[in-house]
Amino acid sequence: MTGFWVLLRKELDESWRTRRLPVVAALFAIVGMISPITARYLPEILKATLGDQLPMTLPTPTAVDAIAQLQKNVGQLGALAAIALAMGSVSGELDRGTAALVLSQPVTRPAFLVAKLAGIGITLLVAMLFASVLAWVYTTALFSAQPIGGWLAMTLLAWLALLAWAAFTFVASAATGSTMAAAGIGFVALIGLSLLSIVPALDRLLPTGLAEPGTLLAAGGTGGVDAGVLATAVAGTVVLIGACLAIAVVSFRRREL
Repeated sequence: MTGFWVLLRKELDESWRTRRLPVVAALFAIVGMISPITARYLPEILKATLGDQLPMTLPTPTAVDAIAQLQKNVGQLGALAAIALAMGSVSGELDRGTAALVLSQPVTRPAFLVAKLAGIGITLLVAMLFASVLAWVYTTALFSAQPIGGWLAMTLLAWLALLAWAAFTFVASAATGSTMAAAGIGFVALIGLSLLSIVPALDRLLPTGLAEPGTLLAAGGTGGVDAGVLATAVAGTVVLIGACLAIAVVSFRRREL
């Protein structure tokens, strides 16, 4: 892992200079603002638009609806942003020839890869914090005061799920050396695992299984959260991320620069 911290600083500096971090943070900030607003006013908009044609009586929206809307939006737009961040992380440097230049310095290939994934993770964490803070503010203003601790837990769980989607794309970027192939593999992984999550036993082991415990934590603490389910989902997601990183390291060691 020689040179990890130097490489991580390089990744964060590039993320700022290339506007990746500001753009992703802005996207998540918009998601954070829109989610509680949508949950609060969408029933009224539908009622005003459809009137008597509305097929059912819509329930009064609550803070839980705002949390669920945030989770849904982050799970969709956020996952796509994670894939976009990771798809050219390694292949892009291979195409430009900068990977060979960096690795000619006293740094190791594992450090090169771990620093890249860590940089993506930090970018996603900052962006997720923007989304959660703004969503918390709007949810508190539109509904009721929200537990800060529960929202922080939800933020970390949502971030872990996003990092998993980035990791699937990241390993494809390192293994194939193609940005487009990495994007395709990341998208297929997102769709495929989302379909597998329909099976409850599998959902508990996948990143998708983090959404429900996160929502319950944000909605009011640990009372309704099954600790075993939460621990299984966290452990399963961490194992998937670790496996992706290990595969990326093994495949990248065999690659000619």
